Amino acid sequence: MTDDELKKRAQFLAAYDAQLRTDAETPSAIKVARHGPLRLVTFMNGRGFITYQDLDAADNAAIRRLVPEVMAYYREDPEITRVEWKTRGHDHAPGLHEALLDNGFTADDPESIMIGEASALAVEVSLPAGVTLRQVTEEPDVRAMSAMQDEVFGDPVSEEMADALLHRFAIDPGMELWVGEVEGRIVTAGRLELVPGTKFAGIWGGATREEWRGRGIYRALTAARARSALSRGKSLIHSDSTEYSRPILERSGLLKVSTTTPYRWRR
Repeated sequence: MTDDELKKRAQFLAAYDAQLRTDAETPSAIKVARHGPLRLVTFMNGRGFITYQDLDAADNAAIRRLVPEVMAYYREDPEITRVEWKTRGHDHAPGLHEALLDNGFTADDPESIMIGEASALAVEVSLPAGVTLRQVTEEPDVRAMSAMQDEVFGDPVSEEMADALLHRFAIDPGMELWVGEVEGRIVTAGRLELVPGTKFAGIWGGATREEWRGRGIYRALTAARARSALSRGKSLIHSDSTEYSRPILERSGLLKVSTTTPYRWRR
């Protein structure tokens, strides 16, 4: 990494911590409680979510106390069926991994936190013949998009996930849903989320059917979302990226500034 890239990486990471690790991270929360440095978030459909800007220099012993205290809060609510604890690789969090495992969490694969200038992504990308991109707003299209993403990610098609997406879409004017289609069949999809009060827009949920990967479709969908972000006043793009999407974003000029690992608990 060049000196310029190292400088940009530090600037991007500082902006991420200051602007995104706040209430801006959970715009569709139905309840937020505080416990020390932690924000304990409740979403619809019984989902809990734990996040924070930092852990106030907590040591191993403090973290060992913190995790079961937080889980007692969620266990007392019979509506909560699952909880995600979102960790970041650049945080000082001694013993957190072990404490989470000891309290019934399992770790997902790490993802890369990618940040860059929206203008670096907003380029013209040629699409294969027959592929078209568009925003979707109607319920049947949103449900078809959600089902396609479930299939690509290897999950059962979930009406609950579609319902949550429709609820969020109805209340959040800063969210856009984008798809790429071939003869009316969705082959790629993703969200754009404008973060109020910040320079950021997030690109999320990127999924492309396997037979259409490697043909520029995801990159074109990303470019379309970046152009929309710029048109709505956002200059920075961020994404938590899997190893499928990270190389595409890197080629477009985004930098990996850290990692994030979700830990999940189910009742």
